[in-house]
Amino acid sequence: MSKPVLVIGAGPVGLIMAAELARYGTPVRVIDRLPTRTTQSRALAVWPRTMELLDMAGCADAFMATALCANAVSIHAGNRTLARVPFGTIASSFNYLLMIPQSETERLLEEHLGAFGITVERTTELTEFVGRDDGVSCTLMHAGGRVETLEAAWLIGCDGAHSFVRGRLGLQFEGDTLPMGFVLADVHVAGLAIPPDEPGIFWHPDGAVMFFPLSRGRYRIIADLGSVPLHTPDLAEMQTIVDRRGPGGIILSDPVWLSDFGVNERKVRDYRRGRVFVAGDAAHIHSPAGGQGMNMGMQDAFNLAWKLALVERQEASPCLLDSYSIERSGVALQILSDSSRMTRIVLLRNHLAQRVRNFIVRQGSSIPVIRRAIANRLSGILIGYPDSPLNMGSARGLYGPKPGQRLILRRSCGQGDIPRFVLAARDSAATRAMIVRHSSLLLPQVCPPPDENGIWLVRPDGYVAAVVKSGNWTVIDMELKRIKAQHIEFKNIKKNATS
Repeated sequence: MSKPVLVIGAGPVGLIMAAELARYGTPVRVIDRLPTRTTQSRALAVWPRTMELLDMAGCADAFMATALCANAVSIHAGNRTLARVPFGTIASSFNYLLMIPQSETERLLEEHLGAFGITVERTTELTEFVGRDDGVSCTLMHAGGRVETLEAAWLIGCDGAHSFVRGRLGLQFEGDTLPMGFVLADVHVAGLAIPPDEPGIFWHPDGAVMFFPLSRGRYRIIADLGSVPLHTPDLAEMQTIVDRRGPGGIILSDPVWLSDFGVNERKVRDYRRGRVFVAGDAAHIHSPAGGQGMNMGMQDAFNLAWKLALVERQEASPCLLDSYSIERSGVALQILSDSSRMTRIVLLRNHLAQRVRNFIVRQGSSIPVIRRAIANRLSGILIGYPDSPLNMGSARGLYGPKPGQRLILRRSCGQGDIPRFVLAARDSAATRAMIVRHSSLLLPQVCPPPDENGIWLVRPDGYVAAVVKSGNWTVIDMELKRIKAQHIEFKNIKKNATS
């Protein structure tokens, strides 16, 4: 029997990692030291790009049936609306923000994983591991003290911000801690005069208070503490903050979770050491501004799973796995920059700077092209891998995405249970010959191209690997050979993407 991939951590990242590997037929085990999944709401936002990937994985419908759909986000100062950014202009079939408690996300993903016959091994902890050329020897501690030695093919640490895997690898978690804290409350809210499915942010000279809908009448409220030390608030304190910073007339009641938190902005330089990887909060953490954290971690999983599956099927070179750290580290740098910038804008303390901020936001958001750009940026659909070592060709002169950009294909071109690249091209004898030539990597179906004058080679995760003009099959052939080959030319990309 083949050695399994061992996934550490059964949060959203570990669950989707295990589910994607299982979908592709790769033996996998997933363990978690906790006895049950979380009952707290924690991360709430699922953005359109993540929904597109969940759709490819076959579980988007369950999320849509469970979550609230937010059609816009708004920014206010007292009773005055400064900006409202609608999501209906996002260039995706999932042109909205799903608001769903992390407890529900984990439930849905655990059910999805169970459909492949995989269950989370709870109350089980990784206590040691040793990487070798042909695998990773892992020591597991089960409930009751039973010790197991597992020979895994690969080890993936999805074990959060305090990752044991990251620590044992000696990966430096570089970055900063913001000098102020935050409080949160999951409560019933009455009297909030904005659409019930719409996140609302209220700016005040004292700081910000933010409302994120959880279900009808229930919200997650977050507020910064300024110079006040971190502490767990009570309902009365949250009511005082809302009274002072909000629009007035809001009544809080029935709290189910009150807490505080600090904000770190950190990432590792490399997401891989030999046969061991890190993903999600084990690799990067940042401000919750923009609601990108869980999405970024789940997208780490989607990026790595198809590559591991192809390598385990011996249909691609192990060198393919080196692209994971390069691609995802570049994305993390961008998201860290964006979320840090948003946090600092929200938390401005100088009153003159606040007035200038409010004026710019109000004027800028009145311009449709700016509203669309903000929505698309938040949605994740602009995430790409322009510096990926897997990219080849050029879209110059063609209408359609460049190498490294996402390309949404029709459902009939779905990936199924085998990780396959897709040819988006005119159906011709040459196209069919290429599919036969690389049948171990290419889906048998031919999909319509964005431009009939071009050929797009699309990866299993929906990003473009190569683009050429019609007839230039040499580049497509070369790219597919590179995927199978024992070396992928990285040029100077790795240094730039991980610095």
